[in-house]
Amino acid sequence: MKKTVTRLADGRELVYYDLRDDAVRDAPDRRPLGPVATTSEIRRDALLGDAVAIASHRQARTYHPPADECPLCPSRDGRLSEIPEPDYDVAVFENRFPSLAGDSGRCEVVCFTSDHDSSFADLTEEQAGLVLEAWTDRTAELAELPQVEQVFPFENRGAEIGVTLGHPHGQIYAYPFVTPRTTLMLRSVREHRAATGRNLFDDLVERERTEGGRVVLEGRHWVAFVPYAAHWPYEVHLYPVRRTPDLRGLDDAARTEFPQIYLELLKRFDRIFGEGEPPTPYISAWHQAPFRAEGRHDFALHLELFTIRRTSGKLKFLAGSESGMSVFINDVPPEAAAERLREVASE
Repeated sequence: MKKTVTRLADGRELVYYDLRDDAVRDAPDRRPLGPVATTSEIRRDALLGDAVAIASHRQARTYHPPADECPLCPSRDGRLSEIPEPDYDVAVFENRFPSLAGDSGRCEVVCFTSDHDSSFADLTEEQAGLVLEAWTDRTAELAELPQVEQVFPFENRGAEIGVTLGHPHGQIYAYPFVTPRTTLMLRSVREHRAATGRNLFDDLVERERTEGGRVVLEGRHWVAFVPYAAHWPYEVHLYPVRRTPDLRGLDDAARTEFPQIYLELLKRFDRIFGEGEPPTPYISAWHQAPFRAEGRHDFALHLELFTIRRTSGKLKFLAGSESGMSVFINDVPPEAAAERLREVASE
């Protein structure tokens, strides 16, 4: 992998990740951009104890542009975009409309490929491996920022999810606090350690591998399963067999196998609802340990992949119980979801 760091016209950082060591990335950003103005503010909810990012400047962000005006495509044919080069492998840049900025954290956009009409599932194993290297490198770089407590790489795919740019891409949020979901996980891990002397993540993964009924896909270094208490109609958790707190700790064997396992999972997601169905909308989320939290080394890196589509033409909406009380009601038994995801395996 070759890494090239440069700047956009308004001073934002842009990083190219290339498969070829001889790749040259020196095209300047010729757009007449003014400085980025953000209004990001973190407010604490006194009742719940969690944080809310207030970011009114995001109301002006780019919204469903036509394909020939996509800001994530490379700059070519006289049209200038966020990426000055006429082609690229993987590109990461600071979001012009960030939810988090300055002392309130940082937001980055990760472009998986220059092909606008592609998707992550269409990448080759080599390309997917490069994205993994980019996620890992960004985690390492963002960990050095004093205001950052936790790094969250994720992908939203599909209009149903709320995606406003069709180009295959994800984001990275670098939070200045430990997120509520991670705080709950760390609490459960501490309680399990105190009660049993064992690691909760290790026990969960071992249970799924032993029982087997919810395991979707297993390699030598990764295991994917539908969790026992899945919140979403089709939800898969992907764990490295050797526990590590974040992406930086993956060994070479796990890095090599990851593209094979992950690409297969994404292809199965697109086949869940049968032939002729539009691509399955999904959220793919990396859960990593906070950098300075108590119990960090008991945390297990894992990826959670889920869709809000519950059956053909129908979505799972977060209604009264889910939105009002955070109590999920799942219409698809996890065992049935796992069986379906095994049925649609690639031949």
